[in-house]
Amino acid sequence: MATSEQKQAIYCAYHGKVWGYIRSKINNAQDAEDLAADVFVKVYEKLNSFDETKASLSTWIYTITRNTLTDYFRTRRTFEEIPETLEGSSSIEESVCSAEMLEALAKALEALDERERDIIILRFYKGKTLAEIAKQMGISYAYVKVLQNKAFHVLKDFLGNE
Repeated sequence: MATSEQKQAIYCAYHGKVWGYIRSKINNAQDAEDLAADVFVKVYEKLNSFDETKASLSTWIYTITRNTLTDYFRTRRTFEEIPETLEGSSSIEESVCSAEMLEALAKALEALDERERDIIILRFYKGKTLAEIAKQMGISYAYVKVLQNKAFHVLKDFLGNE
């Protein structure tokens, strides 16, 4: 059984790192502090089951932190059902505007280089995650994010000029 001195030493050694990591992932400082507290509650509850032959204490705490963040984002997702038919969507004016928008979008996609276009199509048409795209294209996750952001800027500029 871990003593309160051991728990306090763990808290003092890792709180700043845990809070900093969480804060780098979410914008709200109060939520970051709450999540850091949740992490240490979990650490204290599971401290007796920690096996130092499997991982270092810092790795174990980082894993708990990452899982806590994953749970936070999973529970914060909000989904809203979109009806199959929207009110007034059948008007001729909206159909023409929609066709014009699709044509403009097609031209904007042509303004991208092949890799950027592939990322946009895989991400938003095929519904793949950035990690899946990185694996499929044989490039790093970070580079996929860079290319996606570059593509967004090109599309924004192109569509803004149309």
